[in-house]
Amino acid sequence: MRAALITCLAIGAAWAQDNIVIRAGRLLDGKGGILRNATIVVRGTRIEKVDAHSKQQPTYDLSRFTVMPGWIDTHVHISWYFDRNQRLSPDGSPLDAAGNAYATLMAGFTTVQSLGALSDRDLRGAIERGQIPGPRLITSLGAVGENTGSPSIIRQVVQQLKREGADVIKLFATRSIRDGGEQSISDAQIQAACGEAKAQGLRAVVHAHSSDGARAAVLAGCTSIEHGTTLDDSLLDLMRERGVYFDPNFLVLHNYLENKPKFLGIGNYTEEGFATLERALPLTADVLRRAMAKGVKVVLGTDAVAGAHGRNAEEFVYRVRDGGQKPMDVIVSGTSLAAESLGMADRIGTVAPGFEADLVATDGNPLDDITAVRRVLFVMKGGKVMKNVSRRDAEKK
Repeated sequence: MRAALITCLAIGAAWAQDNIVIRAGRLLDGKGGILRNATIVVRGTRIEKVDAHSKQQPTYDLSRFTVMPGWIDTHVHISWYFDRNQRLSPDGSPLDAAGNAYATLMAGFTTVQSLGALSDRDLRGAIERGQIPGPRLITSLGAVGENTGSPSIIRQVVQQLKREGADVIKLFATRSIRDGGEQSISDAQIQAACGEAKAQGLRAVVHAHSSDGARAAVLAGCTSIEHGTTLDDSLLDLMRERGVYFDPNFLVLHNYLENKPKFLGIGNYTEEGFATLERALPLTADVLRRAMAKGVKVVLGTDAVAGAHGRNAEEFVYRVRDGGQKPMDVIVSGTSLAAESLGMADRIGTVAPGFEADLVATDGNPLDDITAVRRVLFVMKGGKVMKNVSRRDAEKK
């Protein structure tokens, strides 16, 4: 009896030591709920309990801050960087990609979808093994486009990507907005890519600026439309009916324009192309407003390329300021709804028992001032604290 009691006490002590208790002044649960003076109990990699007005002594006192689920960016290019000459390099070294991953994590993004390069596979593995700090990485490992080949070849390529470890299939259905954005691949090729992705148990996300390419992709069963700069209302209606996610992107446009000298003269980064990017900004705001009015599932993605990694949270600001999205809605789009679009709604994007302990805390309330997302003080990913400047700041005050 005594031995059993000692064993129980030892287990209880170990349980207490393994638990992390976080006090949140304001908790946004990722689903639209708000809880004040909340306590989050973390055990291992997951959230064990969420309480209101708990008197437990916190391991981390974030009572002056706003806590929410770790943010999710559904569209990045994690390997793109600027080289020593401050020029674009889309195929960075492992060190450059690791630096981008670290910057993204420190900005509050605990999961990203990279669409994507084969080099993402090694980066994904290093992050999963804990060798380097970075967000949970989902990757397409490449893309299917007009030059991939016939429908039968496209099916083979999708199968090969699955064998190589792709989490998702990326399809180019239209040209770049800098080249006009019209459909660039046949309906049969689109059907092959989306159909084979589904057969392989993979999602298929589609680069599509125009309605023709996007419509073919939606009808073929693809799961998300990226960009969608000139989508018409009938296509938005079809997306809502089919439950297809929409990911318009502001940050990438601003990032290109702010870093123009670093891109200009490379490929289709021409003066005419940059003029097109300027014109795309109000079009993106317009299509976002129309999509929201129609009830399309709008998720948060940035298309982060060189110059944007670590600045991903600016997408929140642009969507509220320029697109008219409500602050709570944009937080949901970058947490639980983004998780749903990745097929991970039961694991990430929500602060609730059983979910991964991915948390971010901001100095200020983004519901009152969306620019609070720029002031990330605390980041936890899978129960591990990756960033904590809240204690240091508290000591200064």
